[in-house]
Amino acid sequence: MAYENVLLEREDRVAILTINRPKALNALNNDTLLEIKSAVLEVKEDSGIDVLIITGAGDKAFVAGADISFMQNLSAMEGRAFGALGQDAFRQIEALEKPVIAAVNGFALGGGCELAMCCDFRIAATTAKFGQPEVGLGITPGFGGTQRLPRLVGTGMAKQMLYTADAIDAKEALRIGLVNSVVEPEELLDFVKKIAKRILSKGQVAVRLSKVAANEGMQTDIDRGMTIEADVFGLCFATTDQKEGMTAFVEKRKPQFTGK
Repeated sequence: MAYENVLLEREDRVAILTINRPKALNALNNDTLLEIKSAVLEVKEDSGIDVLIITGAGDKAFVAGADISFMQNLSAMEGRAFGALGQDAFRQIEALEKPVIAAVNGFALGGGCELAMCCDFRIAATTAKFGQPEVGLGITPGFGGTQRLPRLVGTGMAKQMLYTADAIDAKEALRIGLVNSVVEPEELLDFVKKIAKRILSKGQVAVRLSKVAANEGMQTDIDRGMTIEADVFGLCFATTDQKEGMTAFVEKRKPQFTGK
């Protein structure tokens, strides 16, 4: 499918989704969110893709936020619909069984921070900035920021960021656990691709089931979470990857996983 606001490229078994509105600092409008949904659906349905990387075009912004010129004159009902579209798009990313890594190459503010947070984890360039500046515009975060930020960094730090609208740099994002690593901008994509390759070397059924168990378990109590883990653990023993992985370990060789 041809896109106007995003690029979807493939390198071997890795897909790279780039938000491609650099003149607008990759800001999210209605059309861009719809294209993100379509691109993620493509990734979901492509059995040859096992990892998704999300980044932004240019060297200034991952996504600088939702498009304020688009939002400026929305009615209450239109605003709610726009928020619901963003939430739906980002939940689609979060629920994708394939691992999703955010390569944050610049400003990740508002909707950009929310996009990064719906990915499984985040790697940031030293130039990255994170924040939820919405209260400075007279609105709240609308694409999941009030829900994911406390889950990732704790309620106290999240509320401080939400209430003050202050942005933080990559170093502070690393300190509070919002990102996993910080690298130089020119090294970012190669660094993330190396992580993707390490993921690709493992049993993909087990990787996806690990994501399912972690995501579902985080939304429930520990006992229900243990049941979820037991279920997916048992499922692994019905796969050829489990047989190959354990046989290779015993035989002291590298496993040749097939994703089955």
